[in-house]
Parts: sequence; structure tokens; C-alpha cells
Amino acid sequence: MKKHVILLILTALGFQTIAQKPLAPDVPYRQPVSVKYQLSGDLQGATLKKVVVDYNDIIYLLTDKGLYRDYYEDQISKDLFYRLLSDKIPADITVQEEWGYLYYLYDDEFLTNAHAGVIYKHIPKGKYHKILVNRDDKILLFGDKKASTWQRTEKIAEFSLPKGKLIDAQVFDKKFYYLTPEALYRLDSEKWSKIHESANLTAMTFRPNEVVLGASDGYYVIDIYTGQKIMEKNNKLPVPAITGLLQSGSELWFASADGAFLKEPGRFRYFAGRRWLNENRVIDLAADSKGNIVLLTPTGLNKIKYVTTTLARKAEKIQNDIRRYHMRFGFVAEADYKVPGDMRTATLLDHDNDGLWTSFYLTSQAFRYAVTGEAVARRYAWESFETYERLLSINPLKGFPSRTFERHGIIKNHPKWRQAPEKEWDWKGHTSSDEYIAYLFVASTMDMFVARTPEEKKRIANYVDAIMTHIIENDYYFVDIDGKPTKWGKWNPKYVNNVIGDRKLNSAHLIAGLQLAYKLTGKEIFKSEAFRVMKEWGYFDNIMTPLDSIIAREKRIGETWNHSDDEMYFPTYWVLYHYAFNDTLKDNYVKIIREHWQKELPERSALWNLFAYGTTGDIDLESTLWHLREFNIDLDRYSVKNSHRKDLEMLPPNVRQQTTAKVLYPGERRMHRHNANPFDLDGGERKMKRLAGDEYLLPYWMARYLKVID
Repeated sequence: MKKHVILLILTALGFQTIAQKPLAPDVPYRQPVSVKYQLSGDLQGATLKKVVVDYNDIIYLLTDKGLYRDYYEDQISKDLFYRLLSDKIPADITVQEEWGYLYYLYDDEFLTNAHAGVIYKHIPKGKYHKILVNRDDKILLFGDKKASTWQRTEKIAEFSLPKGKLIDAQVFDKKFYYLTPEALYRLDSEKWSKIHESANLTAMTFRPNEVVLGASDGYYVIDIYTGQKIMEKNNKLPVPAITGLLQSGSELWFASADGAFLKEPGRFRYFAGRRWLNENRVIDLAADSKGNIVLLTPTGLNKIKYVTTTLARKAEKIQNDIRRYHMRFGFVAEADYKVPGDMRTATLLDHDNDGLWTSFYLTSQAFRYAVTGEAVARRYAWESFETYERLLSINPLKGFPSRTFERHGIIKNHPKWRQAPEKEWDWKGHTSSDEYIAYLFVASTMDMFVARTPEEKKRIANYVDAIMTHIIENDYYFVDIDGKPTKWGKWNPKYVNNVIGDRKLNSAHLIAGLQLAYKLTGKEIFKSEAFRVMKEWGYFDNIMTPLDSIIAREKRIGETWNHSDDEMYFPTYWVLYHYAFNDTLKDNYVKIIREHWQKELPERSALWNLFAYGTTGDIDLESTLWHLREFNIDLDRYSVKNSHRKDLEMLPPNVRQQTTAKVLYPGERRMHRHNANPFDLDGGERKMKRLAGDEYLLPYWMARYLKVID
């Protein structure tokens, strides 16, 4: 993996980047999105047979109920434009080679509406059921046993078909080709010539001088003239049993009974599941002039559409959608559909980690304000910060932050939910370290970028002061309404130094919080306590513990890496580094951040890269841009399955749970909030839900602030 390591220089006081040329411009790029066509009601129960796209990029769908076409971006209805044809049911349709004119084959005639409609010919009824047209207006008609050629309307010859079941027939470079499971034939001077023999052939497509042949166990390439193999069979495919092939420009597409896929340099891109298709069995495929791919299943029509966008336009859409659909009392909330994909039926959900997830949005707006100075970004940041303050004030405990809150009566009979002193509200307890680090990250970015007046600075300081004072006064625990420490809110050495998995992380949490509290309040207790626990409790040594030693220990006892901890580590690093008491500590923090960043490189995470760049100066620029560009535009939580794929280089079981040598595209993986393993091959939500997209906004605006992109 190519890595770009670049030094980031920050001013000592304001944390603003010194003017520099961005590492990469935000240039337009193409990203695939899914279009699932709505079929008109009269197609219910119909047999969907074939799809073609003409030279005007009109999509035509052949069914047993007649010919249908697209009228709008995502709607298919019956083709009524030619009145004498609208009630007729074609036996077949095709588009002419190169010219792209639509031709119809009916039970008793063939015709086209091109050339002023002069090409039409009556034929013996029921004799032919397939039509092809080359670029010189030569027409080939197929029946069950016989075929005939025509020059426009003049018959040239009639002859028998090759032996074997017809799998596919196509025209390329004016020549007609006929594929059976055992052989490929070409029509030369009105005679069939066998140019290649094989077994279990299922599909074909063409490119200059070559034929790509699909089979039930892979694909290979032959010379179009000699029929000799020029590429051996490749069966390391997402799905080796191929049902269709399509060469679209320089791109080779595959259809299968379990999705579609695209050949890319060094890998395949897999389009399957509800994110891309209404069902996985693909029975036909076609391409338009823009390189979009239309995929027909037995029950629906889908398109892989390439949209040209920029990272900025993606951020703008997500920001607007969050404000319209995902705000709950200042929290950024996940949406829960009653009807999949229909926001009109969605409700917003509370979550144990509302504080954590909302921190991604709030801090994104803080970075946005630092970059643009837009008043609306500052407003959004303060609106959500008010929610964080409410987490403290809604419960009766001093300095204890609630997990989340909701109007009274919505959540019933849940052990973590309690009625607030304000009778109209309920709050959720058992607050964990996930929320704690979110509070620190939020306060630090508000202090750095958003708070401008002494009163605003004081507001941030009071917030951090209350939380850190609660921790100190409660023997380094979050203590809930029952007087007991919460399950995960523990920074006392009795817990920290006896739990290997949390020793390093919780030590870093605590020191980051004490550093931040000292910087914001100036209270000596936070500084003195920080140095005391680093020395007496060994928390500095805990922080400096190499990850390799933790990984080795987990390997010995059979544990696996907690990817949720990564999500807590990196925001902690931001606070730990930028609010370090002195340069010696800062230099030491750089070492541990760099070590962790290097472990995370296979994940190709833009966010981990940007946290590293904003502290150590290290970045994998290529992966950062790749992740930002490939981040899904469609934020629904689809279920995915990749474990069956034969194209993936699988790794043996390991502590980090890295299943494959290369991480899959985000469009092939389940959606998650940076807290799950990106190497998980299967999973997702069977019940449709939608994330807000703050998972993208934070790395995007960090990249803008750190001058990674313009």
C-alpha cells in the first residue's frame, strides 16, 4: 500500500493550520448508485424477459404482457407511443449494432421505426422468435431449427441452426455468433463455422479481436479469429457460475444468480443485496451510452448509475438530510423505517450512545466553522452542545452525564431509564466510557474553533469541569443514581490495572480529560491529579504500552480485537496530544498514536488517517481519498453477504479479525459507525434503518481543516 507521510504544523495557541497547499484537490469523480425502477401495476405477475437500451438511452423491457419503457428516472410503463404497436406483444426486440436503432420481431413481421419506418417485412407466422441486426442493416432471424438472413427487407438465405441448445446469440463487427453449451459458432457466407469447443458455456461478450466466454465455473478469453485461448479460465470470482457477460467500453460486467460484478484492475467490484438489486438473480444486462448498467431480475429492473460528484457536494447533501430527517432534541439520530426506504414512515430512535454518535456531527460542524466561518455551522454546533449540557442537567446527580433522554412515557419498563425531576422527561443512565470520550472531543473542538467570547469559553469549561470533578470526587468512577459505578465508566486503578483490554485505553481517557480540564479551567487539581495518577498508578506507562504486547496477550488467551475501542482511542488521541501539559508528553503521545495508526492501515479509514495526520503528521493519502469518495451515498443499513465469494484472498484467523487481504469497498460492506470491523464479510440490518451520515461529515471537514483536500 502506498503511504504518504507528511508533516502537519500547528500553531501553538490557536491550533489553526498554517497556510499550505492542499494535498489533493477535490476533483469531480464518478460514484455508483442504485436505481430500482418502479414497475407499473399492470406488470404484476408478468414474466420479465429481456432489457435493451437504444442510442437515445431509452430502456426497453420485453415482457409477456408487451413492451415497456422508462418514462422517468425510476419508472417503467407500457410503451404507447406507436399506436398500432402498443397492443402487440413482440416475440423479441434488439438494438442494431453501432447505430442503436430499436428493432421489433413479432409473430408475423419484423420492423423498426427508424429510417422513416421503411424497414418492415411480413414473415411466416410463428416461424421466428429471435432477431439480430448488424450495422450494415443485415438482419438475422432465428427459429427453433431454422434461421434466415435479410438485407433490410430482401431475403438472402435460409439455413439450419447449429446443433445444441441456444444459450446466446449476438452480433459483433458485422458478424453473427451463436453460442451453445458446447461450442461457439460464427455465420460466414450464410454457413455456420465452429470456432471454439468447450463445455458448460453460459455466456459471451466481445471486445476487439477477442471473445470473452463465461461458463458454469468461471470465464476465459479466446482469439476471435482462431478460437484459441489467450487467457486461461479464471474461477476466482465473486460467483463463478456466470449467467451473463457484457463488455461496456473498457469494463467487463458479469451477471450471476447471486448478483452482478465488475472486473477492475486487481479485484472485482460486487453488486448484490438490497443496496443494489431488488433481488440477486440477474437474468439480463445492458449498458447505456454513459456507462450505466441496467440489470434485469425475474421480478424487477435495476440500474447501476454513475453520478459525477465531489466530496463537497456529498457533504452538502448529507448535511441537509441530517437537518431534515435526523435531528432529535439536538442529537443526531438513526431513522427507523416502517416502509423500507420511505422517510415518510420513519421515526427517530434513541440510542445508548447518542452522546457518542452526535459528537461526530457536532465536531464536524466545529471543523466546518473553522474552515468556512459559516454562521450556520457555528449555530448547529451550539445547538447540539446545548444537548450535551442537558445530559448533565436533566438528572439529579452532580456532574453525572446521562446517556440520552426522551419525553416521559415513550420508554417503559427499562432498567436503564429513569424519570427526570422534570416529570415530562426520562433520562437514561449507566453512562459508559464511549460517551465520556465524546464529551472530551466535543469540548475540545468547541474550545478550539467555536467558542469566541469569554462567556462561551466559560460555558465549555464549566461542562468539562463538572464531569471531571464528578469522576475525581467519586473515586474515579461514573456513579449512577443507585450509588454504584456504571459498568464501563471506570478509571479507578482497581479496575484499570486489572483489566488488560482497558488498561491502556482508560488510562489515556483519564489523562486526556484531566489535561483538557486543566487547560480550560486553570484549576490546579486537574494537573496535580494527572501527574499523580500517571506516576503512582502507572497510567503513563499504561498509555505507552505497545499495542503489540496487548495483541500478543489477546492472542494467547483467544480474544479478538475490539474495534469499538479504536473509535474511542482516536478521538482520545486528539485531546491527549493537543492539550498535553508539555512537549515531552506530546512527543511521547506521538509515538503511541503513530504505532496505532500503522496497525489500522489495512482498514483504509479516512477518519483514523486524519486523526493521525492532525497529531503525528502521518497519513495514507490514497486510502483517505478512496474512503471519502467510496463512502455510500445511500445510507440505509442493508444486510450484505460476501463470505461465499471466490475472488477474495482470505487470511487465517487472527486477533484483529482481518478476514481478507484487502478491505472491501464500502458499497459491498454493511454500514457502520466506525465502531465495527470493516473486514466483516456478512451482516447488517435485516430491518431497514438509515444512518445519518455524520460518519462521513467528520472526516470530510477534518480533511478540509487539515488541508488534505480543498
